[in-house]
Amino acid sequence: MVRSWLLTITSVLGLLPRIAAGQLTTEETSQARRVVSNRIEALTILGGDFGLPGGSFSFTSLSPLQPGPGRDTSLRVTKFGGDGDVGDPRPLGGLPIAWQPRLQGNMGYLDSTNHIPVPLDGDVSTFRNFSMQFGGGARFWLSERFSLTPTLMGMYGHTSNEYAADSSITRFNPQHATRPGLVDWNVDTWTLRPALDLQYVVKWERLVVTLSSDPTYFHTQSFKSSNAGVSLNGNSGSLDTKIDLDVPLGSGLFGHELHAGGYFSQTDLFGGLKVGLETQHINEIHGRLVLDYLNQLWKFQWIGIGASYLWGPNITGWEVGADIAFHF
Repeated sequence: MVRSWLLTITSVLGLLPRIAAGQLTTEETSQARRVVSNRIEALTILGGDFGLPGGSFSFTSLSPLQPGPGRDTSLRVTKFGGDGDVGDPRPLGGLPIAWQPRLQGNMGYLDSTNHIPVPLDGDVSTFRNFSMQFGGGARFWLSERFSLTPTLMGMYGHTSNEYAADSSITRFNPQHATRPGLVDWNVDTWTLRPALDLQYVVKWERLVVTLSSDPTYFHTQSFKSSNAGVSLNGNSGSLDTKIDLDVPLGSGLFGHELHAGGYFSQTDLFGGLKVGLETQHINEIHGRLVLDYLNQLWKFQWIGIGASYLWGPNITGWEVGADIAFHF
């Protein structure tokens, strides 16, 4: 699925007007590096994690480092991945509990071009990120309706920045931004992602309502960097609360039953993810129309199309793409 974003990721460059008066102070350099670190952490998780909502977004930056309108930022993310339970629930020893193995994975590529406003008008900053994520766990059914799913995933990320200096400020002072790691660098990171999905299923005839809550933790560290000033050791979190509705329509297409449905969710953000994206939460309304392929085509449960509208503090967006569910 191709996901396009508009995201303000150049707050750190608001420090560059200070360069005209001389080198950055130690405090300003530390502040700039913290901003860069939070951006790397947020973009790695955003581009590589299968659990976060995607789409085409418009962000309004609240960073005191870069106030005022005039930013022109485009960001594109391509993702391929998902999750699925393996087989049917099976007894867990002599306990009144059933369980299923679970697999999760994702690959993502992020490309952002940022046209900087005055007084750096003419400068262009480009961020790129490639991430791979894989892991799994097990779903434990404590009753026919309630289950919990602890999972553990690992993620590799490679993020780079290229800065084209055309404004008078940076064209004559490029070394002051490059040396502390504000621009022109690349860094490799690893992320550990434990999570616990809580799910409650309500069935009425053939209609299925699923209530879920998914607290997730991210610990991200850098292990290789082209610039000693660019490093990362951050912690983030998210809490996704969702209500999903699946409605079999009774009619078929190409020999498969049509299902309509969708969900409403709110994803609260914490730590470096919240700071790096400059938003506290993202709400999403999603609708879908799919064909039921359960036990008919390899490991697919359904295949169709879906669309979302997303909003939150300083953010609005939308998403259209393939809606696919797996059952291994």
